[in-house]
Amino acid sequence: MRLNKFIAHNTPYSRREADRLIQEGHVKVGRKVVTEPYYDVQPGDRVFVKGRPVKQKRGYSVIVYHKPKGELVTKRDDRGRRTIYDSLPGKFRHFIPVGRLDFASEGLLLLTDSPKVAQALMESDLPRIYNVKIRGEVTPEMEAAMREGLHLEDARAGGHQQSSIQSMEFAPFYAYRIEKNSPTYSKLKVALREGKNREIRRFFAHFGKDVADLKRVEYGWIKLNALPKGKVRYLTRKEYAKLHDFLKEWDGKNRT
Repeated sequence: MRLNKFIAHNTPYSRREADRLIQEGHVKVGRKVVTEPYYDVQPGDRVFVKGRPVKQKRGYSVIVYHKPKGELVTKRDDRGRRTIYDSLPGKFRHFIPVGRLDFASEGLLLLTDSPKVAQALMESDLPRIYNVKIRGEVTPEMEAAMREGLHLEDARAGGHQQSSIQSMEFAPFYAYRIEKNSPTYSKLKVALREGKNREIRRFFAHFGKDVADLKRVEYGWIKLNALPKGKVRYLTRKEYAKLHDFLKEWDGKNRT
């Protein structure tokens, strides 16, 4: 594991803070000062930060955070906007978000102290379920695209202004249900098996529909339920058991 990643995983320091500590000469591996963040830490290596030994964690933790609107899923924002780490308790400062929810979206966000768990969940095709409210009605053309998928050469509408994404391939929705359909506002529940950049907003923007509300309520077998906005909970014993089985299967697929 890279040195900066090792420190971020096993201490409260972020990856960026670990980079700075390493480059400023505050990190030793054994008795040697190492100033290269990408130094490869080997099993049995003893790592020290500012003279204190870094204790390697065993096992992993996963939390559910009910992200409110108006928070970015990032450590810091150069424009001074609020991030999830401004709201999360300090003991979760080093946790890694599993995917993203954009600034205007809310709902279930998973975070973990294990890079491996984060990678497995992000790369999975576990269904992500969202409650969506759009301005205007759901048309037959939109339903056809939800069932069959969609390719857009120009997918900038609905994306962030600074996004470099031009074209996008939209896979068929895993499932969808129209809960209200009217000329003013319509409500849907949609399930996707991947999490591309502002995918839902871009999809509906192609049909001239603004997304008024977007809330993720499930990720695989993990549900938001009644968790209040801005609050955190650990996975339940049953959810951890399912995660353990999922990781065993994921490990098996990645060894072949």
